[in-house]
Amino acid sequence: MEEQDLRSVGLKVTSPRMKVLDILETSRVRHMTAEAVYRALLDKGEELGLATVYRVLTQFETAGLVARHNFEGGTAVFELADNTHHDHMVCLETGDVIEFVDERIEQLQHDIAEKYGYEIEDHSLVLYVRPRSA
Repeated sequence: MEEQDLRSVGLKVTSPRMKVLDILETSRVRHMTAEAVYRALLDKGEELGLATVYRVLTQFETAGLVARHNFEGGTAVFELADNTHHDHMVCLETGDVIEFVDERIEQLQHDIAEKYGYEIEDHSLVLYVRPRSA
């Protein structure tokens, strides 16, 4: 994402916004808490307060640049919005978030909605999982 992308959603290009955006784009972890973004900034030697990170992430969410997920039992995590649908699995032991897409599940959800006389406008599916015992 570039400076023009920030401008196109009505945000001024500022140093804090560009720094947070850089972390979200370059992190191996796709779903990050505000605290994880803050720690990544500190690791890079960036001086940015946690309150600023929260404020920037909220601005990005409002502008549609990131999606916020509030999974049960945890803090909010943020991911860059890429406008592709996917579902999530959250490991109850590690907190890892796994993205997946399964066309059978998608079709089944549409079939169920249709059976009851509805059409799906949007949905979110989150599976809370534990590793299987060997």
